Amino acid sequence: MKLISAWSIRPGTRQEAVNRFLSGGGMPPSGVALLGRWHKADASGGFSLFETSDAAALYTHAAEWSQFLDIQVSIVLEDGEAAPILAKIFTE
Repeated sequence: MKLISAWSIRPGTRQEAVNRFLSGGGMPPSGVALLGRWHKADASGGFSLFETSDAAALYTHAAEWSQFLDIQVSIVLEDGEAAPILAKIFTE
């Protein structure tokens, strides 16, 4: 499944978070594919797109960053997956 995370840097932790990211700490664990990551222009946070069938591995990744980041994770569907569901619910 695909999941998108929105994250923001906790007040007072920016330098530590940046140092950790720049030292290679931003990669998720085995079992979680990072499909893309985007940073807000004001460097206050960003978004990451993951694919995994291992919710515990993604939970581990979020927990490892929780002292620096506030993170919200949502399951997402692509248009091709969502359209048939929407058509069934709203056109029948």
